Amino acid sequence: MSRPGGTPQPSFAVEPVPGPVALVGVTDEGLGNTTWVASLDDEVVVVDPERHPEPYLVAIDALSGGGAGELLVAETHLHADFLSGAGELVARGAAAVLPAAAHALWPHHAVVDRETLDLGRWRLRVLATPGHTPEHVAYLLVDSGRPVAVFTGGSLLVGAVARTDLIDPADTDGLTRALWQSINRELLSLPDDVIVLPTHGAGSFCSASGGNRRWTTVGEERRTNPVLNLDEDTFVRTVLDSLGTYPRYFLSLRERNRLGPHVYGSLPLLDELTSEQVIDLRGRGATIVDIRAVADYAAGHIPASLANTLRPQFASWLGWLVEDPDAPLVFVTDGHTDRRELVRQCLNIGYENLAGTITMQTWRAAGGDVSRTPVVAAEDSSGRGIVDVRQRAEFISGHLPGATHIELGRLPRERPALPAAALVVMCGHGERAATAASLLEAAGHDDVAIAEGGPTDWAALTGQTLRQ
Repeated sequence: MSRPGGTPQPSFAVEPVPGPVALVGVTDEGLGNTTWVASLDDEVVVVDPERHPEPYLVAIDALSGGGAGELLVAETHLHADFLSGAGELVARGAAAVLPAAAHALWPHHAVVDRETLDLGRWRLRVLATPGHTPEHVAYLLVDSGRPVAVFTGGSLLVGAVARTDLIDPADTDGLTRALWQSINRELLSLPDDVIVLPTHGAGSFCSASGGNRRWTTVGEERRTNPVLNLDEDTFVRTVLDSLGTYPRYFLSLRERNRLGPHVYGSLPLLDELTSEQVIDLRGRGATIVDIRAVADYAAGHIPASLANTLRPQFASWLGWLVEDPDAPLVFVTDGHTDRRELVRQCLNIGYENLAGTITMQTWRAAGGDVSRTPVVAAEDSSGRGIVDVRQRAEFISGHLPGATHIELGRLPRERPALPAAALVVMCGHGERAATAASLLEAAGHDDVAIAEGGPTDWAALTGQTLRQ
């Protein structure tokens, strides 16, 4: 099996888990998901990998000293927030297992409830745990008859549970009740010292809530998880009340994972484009995405381009705001762009029509039009209406008096409700504000500024009290 050298991309964090098994979590800090890699004597198990396999191959080498034997990829469910990397690992010689109820069409072994996979002295026992999705399973790792750890995917999380509204609104109540039953009948029946290893975590839109930790134990969750000691009806109300919005691309990726994503083998390269090619592509429906830092975008950008700084959360906002995953994408870059990371994030959410890149130097040299967006501090914002584009929970936790709240993900549909007056757009640090400003400019608002800092910064400078 091919294992390229190097280290995981900077968007990934690697954390070993203490215990009786050689185990690490490889977390995509942008999507908030953790892939678990366990070395079990002569076998390695990878649970819920994302599309690009290199971070997991590096982790495998580190765990096994480069001498790993057989590789098994275990999927807990059909993912909605990323395209699976199981196919990439299968192409490199791995075997794969997936719930039979997923009806997947790519090479795998379909597992059913209570089925046991023999891994030498270790066993993986399949536990049907519907709720997050109808086909969802957990994998219980058993060592010589003793339960050691359980890979819970999108069921029981750290201090939370997964969301249940990603299938169909008509199914949400039933799936939430199924999740209550799965947790109480299956997962909480395990011994307290069993390690709980969820896929979804902090930062994942698949999580209903939760903290920053990536693993826990059954006993700790039994004692501290706020939704686990509720009766079924109260659990349902509590979970449904906690659900926020999520990117619309979630609605298409489950089916793409069922059919099997295209296997690349390695990350494709991006073409360097001329300004004439960019103009032609834009005329044919391409979206121009400016991935530079906010200050660089503000100082000069291609008119009607979408500002979306390349950072761990880049893919979530790309998928949220560019509705057509098949439309060509042109990226405005600088000399510091991590092009492999850019391609990885795009492919991870199924955006594969990557037309190429252009720099502002190339655009300017060809005489292309340039737009500018002011960045304003609190003391320079007089006369501007404040638009806060953070998530609802962030806004409720503290916002400036008089601010209009529209989540960034809702802005393309709700921007007509905004006044035509001068605006300043605000988020927590500036990246989402720049994205919102770019959307408003493209829609015809000609006096939009980006806030320097967030609500806490502005309140400190102006003496205002944040409202909740």
